[in-house]
Amino acid sequence: MIHLPVAVADLAEALELARSLARSLTSAPQVDVSGTTVSAEDAQHVRHWVFCDRIMPDRRRCARRADHLGSCLPIDDP
Repeated sequence: MIHLPVAVADLAEALELARSLARSLTSAPQVDVSGTTVSAEDAQHVRHWVFCDRIMPDRRRCARRADHLGSCLPIDDP
């Protein structure tokens, strides 16, 4: 687990930054991009999923935003 504190204006901005950072690390096999969450520094027990946590038929997780509408997409095809 790596914690990387950042300064952002709100939850939406934090989610977008986390999404961008996570997607930039998809080629690193050590990183589980689908498990990315965001939390406030003073409430780290309250986590907000960045990506959908549904498991696809091929056992990969969906690459779309949490709470997305429509069909899921695998992590390799965002």
